[in-house]
Amino acid sequence: MALSKSVDQLKRLLLEISHDLEKSGRGNKAASQRVRTNTIKFAKIAKMYRKESVAEGRKGDKKKKTTKRKVAKKKKPAARKKKVTRKKTTRKKTTRRRR
Repeated sequence: MALSKSVDQLKRLLLEISHDLEKSGRGNKAASQRVRTNTIKFAKIAKMYRKESVAEGRKGDKKKKTTKRKVAKKKKPAARKKKVTRKKTTRKKTTRRRR
């Protein structure tokens, strides 16, 4: 029943935070301080709720499923590429210009 207690605490804190946010919007500095402290409390309770809900979800799964690992196949080495020889191009013979 700890899960339902956490839910009730979260609801209560959300209500307090929302009321204090309205007051702090009007310029109430004390309400702003209460919002800051209550958000820290809210974060802590939210973490507890997460842990409890995960534990609750695991209760139903008594037997853990085992998964078979697939054996990785060995990769074949890459085929070597054939070297393509390029034909040498002949340059046109040009006559030099004399000055």
